[in-house]
Amino acid sequence: MSVRIDRVVTRGGDKGQTSLGDGTRLSKADLHVEAIGVLDEANAAVGVLRSHVADEVLSRKLMAVQNLLFDMGGDLCMPEGSKHAKRLTDSVIVPLEAEIERMRALQVPLTSFILPGGSVPAAWAHVARTAVRKAERAVVALSEQATINPVLVPLLNRLSDYFFVLGRHLNDDGRQDVLWQPGAALFAEAP
Repeated sequence: MSVRIDRVVTRGGDKGQTSLGDGTRLSKADLHVEAIGVLDEANAAVGVLRSHVADEVLSRKLMAVQNLLFDMGGDLCMPEGSKHAKRLTDSVIVPLEAEIERMRALQVPLTSFILPGGSVPAAWAHVARTAVRKAERAVVALSEQATINPVLVPLLNRLSDYFFVLGRHLNDDGRQDVLWQPGAALFAEAP
């Protein structure tokens, strides 16, 4: 598919509205627009994560995730009943679950909740995880008001699992995780 964008400044949104892929005009505050926007936000977080990953294979996998997030936005951009809608299917979930399990099997067992952090890439994986969770909440809210592709919610749920496990992978498969210490005193002196 080839896309050509000749103009970025269109002034079409200057009055607080935007168009979906089928031409439907909506307020930029509409849940539909919010859901598409937070998918874009999640995609940006994955892009920053990719910029901190040296492993070329992982970088390609993250680019595939970015394309998937863009596909999800495209799916939402074409409302139910649109002629030219490209809908994702649950076939994308199976390889994602396999990748999650592949990484998880190499990791030390979880003995505590973990805090986002450790290595810079791991911290960014957690930013991506929380951005995907935000997108999931927005898509669920939209699904309560409009008919959307039912694959999107479980897919986002799985993607957040992926970024959690990826964060552990990027922290030496959990060996460098930052563990939650319940009740730790604020600004306590180090032992």
